Amino acid sequence: MGRIVVEVMPKPEILDPQGKAVVGSLPRLGFEQFTAVRQGRRFELTVEGEVTEADLAAAREAADKLLSNPIIEDVVSVRAEEA
Repeated sequence: MGRIVVEVMPKPEILDPQGKAVVGSLPRLGFEQFTAVRQGRRFELTVEGEVTEADLAAAREAADKLLSNPIIEDVVSVRAEEA
């Protein structure tokens, strides 16, 4: 079985309350080096057999039409994942 990973992130101009909460908590836990956090989403799509270019193309289309909201999100990655 093959797996395709789709990653979706809020557009840079969209507020990210989850990311803001996390970045505010990091220094309290001793993580001073991080200055920003953006919270995204990850989808894992499974296909029979090995991932083909046609599967990746279909995953890109699904990402644009269903897995993301193009008004507030960007699809940042559609890739086959190694087994």
